[in-house]
Amino acid sequence: MTIRVEVGKKGYLIIPKSVRDLLGINEGDTLELRVEDGKIILERERNVDFKELERKFEEHGRKIAYARKAQLGDLKGLSLEEEFQD
Repeated sequence: MTIRVEVGKKGYLIIPKSVRDLLGINEGDTLELRVEDGKIILERERNVDFKELERKFEEHGRKIAYARKAQLGDLKGLSLEEEFQD
């Protein structure tokens, strides 16, 4: 999508309503502006919910808890050829 906007006094830009609606940008939201390769990149601020992140890590840990940890010597006596026979 390409939309032309005009820079107003003091450098103000108005983000068209159709773009705000598409991206879920509301009054009072904080946006991050950065310059990359001569382009202006404007993104919604990313807020990380650390409690939710911790909960997801714990849930993932429970899902993979069945996996046995490898022990030193587990592969002793095995040859690569035996693994690929059949």
